[in-house]
Amino acid sequence: MKPNCWEFKKCGREPGGAKSKEFGVCPAAVEPRLNGVNAGRNSGRACWALTGTLCGGKVQGTFATKLCNCLQCEFYKLVMSEEGSSFQNSTQILARLAPASSGLGPH
Repeated sequence: MKPNCWEFKKCGREPGGAKSKEFGVCPAAVEPRLNGVNAGRNSGRACWALTGTLCGGKVQGTFATKLCNCLQCEFYKLVMSEEGSSFQNSTQILARLAPASSGLGPH
């Protein structure tokens, strides 16, 4: 079984984790819209596309501000290597997170 980010990083922010009370539950551990992306549970193998994840001992902000750090992350590199040609990149992941079109179109 491939590890999710909270298992690999041992951050303790998964539901019931050692640091979940102090820092809150990580969105990667509970965000269901990315379930199955890069063979992960919830968003556990697409964490670089979410805000509010804990990296380097602090909660990370927006996607744009954290992406540079994430591209250097050992977990990111592991997922990219393990998934090979099936790897879903940030553009594909963000498209899945985008709000659905309202369907109203022009009047």
